Amino acid sequence: MSKCLSRWATLVALNVACLGVLGFYRSTDAAPRSDNQPFANAVEQRMEMIRELKQMNALLREQNALLRSGKLQVVVTLPQGS
Repeated sequence: MSKCLSRWATLVALNVACLGVLGFYRSTDAAPRSDNQPFANAVEQRMEMIRELKQMNALLREQNALLRSGKLQVVVTLPQGS
């Protein structure tokens, strides 16, 4: 009898916990909607990103050419007080 009672008590406790959690559920938006789009012009932004990527690509090519040439010198200096 006590096993049956403890099972029912556990079942009731789980149901109460689930209903308590579901009580906090609301079907509202996280942020208020506005007519303003977050980005002004997506096409312009993509073009700017492409320009920046091309510039970085050119800089990487220049760096790789410098590394391959063997004319690179590395100078290490220790900070004062070490």
